[in-house]
Amino acid sequence: MTNPWRGEVSLVIDGEPRVMRLTLGALAALEAALDEPSLLALVERFEQSRFSSADVLALLKAGLQGGGSADVAATLDHAEIEGGPMAAARAAAQLIARAFVVPGA
Repeated sequence: MTNPWRGEVSLVIDGEPRVMRLTLGALAALEAALDEPSLLALVERFEQSRFSSADVLALLKAGLQGGGSADVAATLDHAEIEGGPMAAARAAAQLIARAFVVPGA
């Protein structure tokens, strides 16, 4: 079960529910992968819908790595995502949003 207060998002990949989380290390890797200068710029990119399917894939990979599923992240390019591209994009948006939720706020 995922915990939104811990920034967790669940996505079914190849028939297995996977928990994703954007740790600080995952966010730093994501900034580098998407060539963004800051966390704010990264968030704005998604808030302003200036993202591509490659961005969504990079975000999901970062979330999988942060959630302890680096092995799944390595094969995500060819994986089956339950709900297809729309579910993947929705999970990516939730990951970004939950990464910046202050517990108890």
